[in-house]
Amino acid sequence: MSAAAGADGALARPVTEVAVGVLVQPDGRYLLAQRPEGKPYAGYWEFPGGKLEAGESVEVALARELHEELGIDVKASHLWHTLEHDYPHAYVRLYFCKVTEWAGEPHGREGQAFVWQSLPATVEPLLPATIPVLEWLAQE
Repeated sequence: MSAAAGADGALARPVTEVAVGVLVQPDGRYLLAQRPEGKPYAGYWEFPGGKLEAGESVEVALARELHEELGIDVKASHLWHTLEHDYPHAYVRLYFCKVTEWAGEPHGREGQAFVWQSLPATVEPLLPATIPVLEWLAQE
């Protein structure tokens, strides 16, 4: 974990680094997961992923998190966009990785709901940092 610099250059809030998977099927549909009860923003929809652990690369963290959350094994992914977002509970640096190949059928291993969507998204509410990703998908 690193720290975000404030306007005066002083270190402010710690930065939580997060690997996020944007699973995209050949027909363009993408997967959104619903945040479970007990977590900040419970009920909001987001792309699945999780925090990097000490010494983990984005790719390793992504593979671990998607296996833990969805029971899939990532076969092909690449870092696509990086975004920082200041939530009330955490300042996050999100490493969005486009995942184009995986083994297994996604299922909510933590009891979370998930849906395959086409643009525009029809589920709501969307987690604030999810909205730019949908804009990036629309530009492709």
